[in-house]
Amino acid sequence: MTDTTAPTTTALPLVPGTWTIDAAHSAVGFNIKRIGWAKVRGLFTDFTAELVVGETLEDTSLNATIDLSSVDTGNADRDAHLRSADLIDVAVRPTMTYRSTAITGEGDEWTVEGELTIGDVTQPHTLDVTLEGVSVFPVDGRLHAGFESSTEVRRKDFGLGFGAMGAGMGAAAKVDIDIELVGPDDAA
Repeated sequence: MTDTTAPTTTALPLVPGTWTIDAAHSAVGFNIKRIGWAKVRGLFTDFTAELVVGETLEDTSLNATIDLSSVDTGNADRDAHLRSADLIDVAVRPTMTYRSTAITGEGDEWTVEGELTIGDVTQPHTLDVTLEGVSVFPVDGRLHAGFESSTEVRRKDFGLGFGAMGAGMGAAAKVDIDIELVGPDDAA
Protein backbone atom coordinates (compact mmCIF):
# COMPACT_ATOMS: atom_id res chain seq x y z
CA MET A 1 0.00 0.00 0.00
CA THR A 2 1.31 3.44 -0.95
CA ASP A 3 1.73 6.04 1.78
CA THR A 4 -0.09 9.05 0.35
CA THR A 5 1.04 11.25 3.24
CA ALA A 6 4.72 10.92 2.30
CA PRO A 7 6.13 14.21 1.05
CA THR A 8 7.18 14.56 -2.56
CA THR A 9 10.32 16.33 -3.61
CA THR A 10 10.08 20.07 -3.99
CA ALA A 11 11.95 20.24 -7.30
CA LEU A 12 12.72 18.17 -10.35
CA PRO A 13 16.17 16.56 -10.38
CA LEU A 14 17.17 19.05 -13.09
CA VAL A 15 19.08 22.30 -12.84
CA PRO A 16 16.83 25.36 -12.77
CA GLY A 17 16.34 27.28 -15.99
CA THR A 18 14.68 26.83 -19.36
CA TRP A 19 14.95 23.41 -21.00
CA THR A 20 14.11 23.38 -24.72
CA ILE A 21 13.34 20.59 -27.13
CA ASP A 22 15.97 18.69 -29.07
CA ALA A 23 13.71 17.95 -32.04
CA ALA A 24 16.25 15.65 -33.71
CA HIS A 25 16.00 13.27 -30.74
CA SER A 26 12.30 13.59 -29.94
CA ALA A 27 9.12 12.06 -31.34
CA VAL A 28 5.35 12.32 -30.91
CA GLY A 29 3.60 9.27 -32.30
CA PHE A 30 0.03 8.06 -32.23
CA ASN A 31 -2.21 5.21 -33.19
CA ILE A 32 -5.96 4.95 -33.52
CA LYS A 33 -8.07 1.95 -34.33
CA ARG A 34 -10.14 1.85 -37.47
CA ILE A 35 -12.88 -0.61 -38.38
CA GLY A 36 -12.75 -1.84 -34.81
CA TRP A 37 -9.44 -3.69 -34.85
CA ALA A 38 -6.89 -2.39 -37.38
CA LYS A 39 -4.64 0.50 -36.37
CA VAL A 40 -3.48 3.58 -38.21
CA ARG A 41 -0.10 4.70 -36.89
CA GLY A 42 1.55 8.02 -37.44
CA LEU A 43 3.68 10.87 -36.20
CA PHE A 44 3.43 14.58 -35.75
CA THR A 45 6.63 15.97 -37.22
CA ASP A 46 6.36 19.60 -36.02
CA PHE A 47 6.17 20.20 -32.27
CA THR A 48 7.76 22.28 -29.55
CA ALA A 49 8.15 21.89 -25.80
CA GLU A 50 9.65 24.01 -23.08
CA LEU A 51 10.17 23.07 -19.45
CA VAL A 52 10.95 25.94 -17.12
CA VAL A 53 12.49 24.42 -13.99
CA GLY A 54 12.19 26.62 -10.94
CA GLU A 55 13.62 26.25 -7.47
CA THR A 56 10.41 24.42 -6.43
CA LEU A 57 7.74 22.44 -8.25
CA GLU A 58 5.35 25.36 -7.81
CA ASP A 59 7.81 27.44 -9.87
CA THR A 60 8.16 24.78 -12.58
CA SER A 61 6.04 24.70 -15.75
CA LEU A 62 5.70 22.74 -18.98
CA ASN A 63 4.29 24.04 -22.25
CA ALA A 64 4.07 22.09 -25.50
CA THR A 65 2.51 22.64 -28.91
CA ILE A 66 1.90 20.21 -31.78
CA ASP A 67 1.19 21.49 -35.29
CA LEU A 68 -1.68 19.21 -36.31
CA SER A 69 -1.04 19.83 -40.00
CA SER A 70 2.28 17.98 -39.55
CA VAL A 71 0.46 14.64 -39.25
CA ASP A 72 2.33 11.92 -41.15
CA THR A 73 0.99 8.38 -41.47
CA GLY A 74 3.18 7.49 -44.42
CA ASN A 75 0.27 7.89 -46.85
CA ALA A 76 -0.13 11.34 -48.48
CA ASP A 77 -3.80 10.81 -49.41
CA ARG A 78 -4.72 9.68 -45.88
CA ASP A 79 -2.76 12.57 -44.37
CA ALA A 80 -4.61 15.08 -46.58
CA HIS A 81 -7.91 13.54 -45.51
CA LEU A 82 -6.90 13.68 -41.83
CA ARG A 83 -6.17 17.42 -42.22
CA SER A 84 -9.49 18.06 -43.98
CA ALA A 85 -12.76 19.34 -42.51
CA ASP A 86 -13.98 15.71 -42.46
CA LEU A 87 -11.55 14.79 -39.70
CA ILE A 88 -9.13 17.01 -37.73
CA ASP A 89 -9.97 20.18 -39.69
CA VAL A 90 -6.63 21.95 -39.31
CA ALA A 91 -8.19 25.20 -40.55
CA VAL A 92 -10.25 25.23 -37.34
CA ARG A 93 -7.90 23.19 -35.14
CA PRO A 94 -4.35 24.07 -36.22
CA THR A 95 -2.65 23.03 -32.99
CA MET A 96 -2.83 20.85 -29.94
CA THR A 97 -1.34 22.59 -26.89
CA TYR A 98 -0.56 21.45 -23.38
CA ARG A 99 0.03 23.71 -20.39
CA SER A 100 0.89 22.31 -16.98
CA THR A 101 -0.98 23.43 -13.89
CA ALA A 102 0.83 21.25 -11.32
CA ILE A 103 3.77 18.84 -11.24
CA THR A 104 4.29 16.21 -8.55
CA GLY A 105 6.49 13.18 -8.08
CA GLU A 106 9.97 12.13 -7.23
CA GLY A 107 12.91 10.26 -8.69
CA ASP A 108 12.05 9.05 -12.17
CA GLU A 109 8.24 9.09 -11.87
CA TRP A 110 6.31 12.34 -12.27
CA THR A 111 2.68 13.38 -12.74
CA VAL A 112 1.90 16.49 -14.73
CA GLU A 113 -1.58 17.91 -14.30
CA GLY A 114 -2.52 20.31 -17.03
CA GLU A 115 -4.82 21.57 -19.73
CA LEU A 116 -4.93 20.08 -23.21
CA THR A 117 -6.37 22.33 -25.90
CA ILE A 118 -7.36 21.28 -29.41
CA GLY A 119 -8.90 24.10 -31.43
CA ASP A 120 -11.20 26.01 -29.09
CA VAL A 121 -11.78 23.15 -26.62
CA THR A 122 -9.70 22.88 -23.46
CA GLN A 123 -9.93 19.87 -21.13
CA PRO A 124 -8.00 18.87 -18.01
CA HIS A 125 -5.44 16.21 -18.85
CA THR A 126 -2.94 14.28 -16.75
CA LEU A 127 0.37 12.93 -18.03
CA ASP A 128 2.34 10.26 -16.20
CA VAL A 129 5.92 11.03 -17.15
CA THR A 130 9.08 8.98 -16.71
CA LEU A 131 12.40 10.79 -16.52
CA GLU A 132 14.62 8.42 -18.51
CA GLY A 133 17.92 10.08 -17.65
CA VAL A 134 20.03 13.21 -17.53
CA SER A 135 23.57 13.52 -18.87
CA VAL A 136 25.95 15.71 -20.81
CA PHE A 137 25.67 14.98 -24.54
CA PRO A 138 29.25 14.75 -25.84
CA VAL A 139 28.45 16.24 -29.26
CA ASP A 140 27.36 19.64 -27.93
CA GLY A 141 28.71 19.48 -24.37
CA ARG A 142 25.28 20.43 -22.98
CA LEU A 143 23.07 18.77 -20.41
CA HIS A 144 20.23 16.71 -21.96
CA ALA A 145 17.25 15.02 -20.27
CA GLY A 146 14.97 12.34 -21.72
CA PHE A 147 11.30 11.96 -20.89
CA GLU A 148 8.68 9.41 -21.90
CA SER A 149 4.89 9.44 -21.57
CA SER A 150 1.93 7.61 -23.05
CA THR A 151 -1.60 8.94 -22.91
CA GLU A 152 -4.97 8.76 -24.62
CA VAL A 153 -6.91 11.57 -26.22
CA ARG A 154 -10.63 10.90 -26.51
CA ARG A 155 -12.05 12.28 -29.76
CA LYS A 156 -15.45 13.30 -28.38
CA ASP A 157 -13.84 15.34 -25.57
CA PHE A 158 -12.56 17.75 -28.23
CA GLY A 159 -15.44 17.65 -30.70
CA LEU A 160 -13.58 15.35 -33.08
CA GLY A 161 -16.56 13.34 -34.25
CA PHE A 162 -14.98 12.59 -37.63
CA GLY A 163 -18.34 12.73 -39.46
CA ALA A 164 -19.44 9.61 -41.26
CA MET A 165 -16.02 8.05 -40.70
CA GLY A 166 -16.41 8.37 -36.94
CA ALA A 167 -18.32 5.13 -36.64
CA GLY A 168 -15.33 3.17 -37.94
CA MET A 169 -12.68 4.91 -35.86
CA GLY A 170 -11.63 4.27 -32.29
CA ALA A 171 -12.94 6.50 -29.51
CA ALA A 172 -9.41 7.48 -28.45
CA ALA A 173 -6.03 8.02 -30.02
CA LYS A 174 -3.11 6.62 -28.09
CA VAL A 175 -0.24 9.10 -28.02
CA ASP A 176 3.37 8.16 -27.29
CA ILE A 177 5.71 10.99 -26.36
CA ASP A 178 9.50 10.61 -26.34
CA ILE A 179 11.09 13.97 -25.66
CA GLU A 180 14.68 15.03 -25.21
CA LEU A 181 15.22 18.46 -23.69
CA VAL A 182 18.41 20.51 -23.67
CA GLY A 183 19.27 22.31 -20.46
CA PRO A 184 20.15 25.96 -19.99
CA ASP A 185 23.40 27.14 -21.63
CA ASP A 186 25.25 27.30 -18.31
CA ALA A 187 24.03 23.89 -17.04
CA ALA A 188 26.78 21.58 -18.35
